[in-house]
Amino acid sequence: MKAINTLILAASVLSLSTVAQAADSNFIGLSYGKTSDNISKSSDLNSNLGRPDADAVISREGTWGIRAGQQNDTGRYYATYDYASGSHDGIKLRQQNLLGSYDLFLPVASQTKLFGGVSAGITRLTQKSAGYSRDSDTGYAVGFQGGVLQQVAQNTSVELGYRYLRSNASTEMSSNGVKQGSLSLDSAGQVYASANYAF
Repeated sequence: MKAINTLILAASVLSLSTVAQAADSNFIGLSYGKTSDNISKSSDLNSNLGRPDADAVISREGTWGIRAGQQNDTGRYYATYDYASGSHDGIKLRQQNLLGSYDLFLPVASQTKLFGGVSAGITRLTQKSAGYSRDSDTGYAVGFQGGVLQQVAQNTSVELGYRYLRSNASTEMSSNGVKQGSLSLDSAGQVYASANYAF
């Protein structure tokens, strides 16, 4: 009987330990990266604006982001908002992303994990070029991300990652009420670093 009680006690402790390890903890984070966009132009815009290089508008532009979510030993889910803007060839654009993401962790050392996952949400593209009417559009955003996560203190981690998104947000360029053409955001790639705090 004593052996059975000891076995039950040991099993209970092991179960509680497993639950504690799997328990979610909240986290918040701040990120900075470089974003480059792939933007399609209408034939009218090419004709009227002399074939501007739209891909260069947001090309390796600085991007700030904030995130919040929950994580455990196996993965995490979180919401992210980030912002990038740039100008080139007389075109000025702003891109804002609001994403929900899920990552799985793959431990490679005691304090180091690889991560990979998927993201989905919305992208808002705003055209605010000088001499043109301001215009905005919101479209879907879907993609994936991956990178490496390093624990640097009990509640603090840093990460280096890459995110790729597909989108259909588009915007028009009009001057004095006359449409000059349109721009469509096809995809965006971002290399970023983030600092996260768990609580």
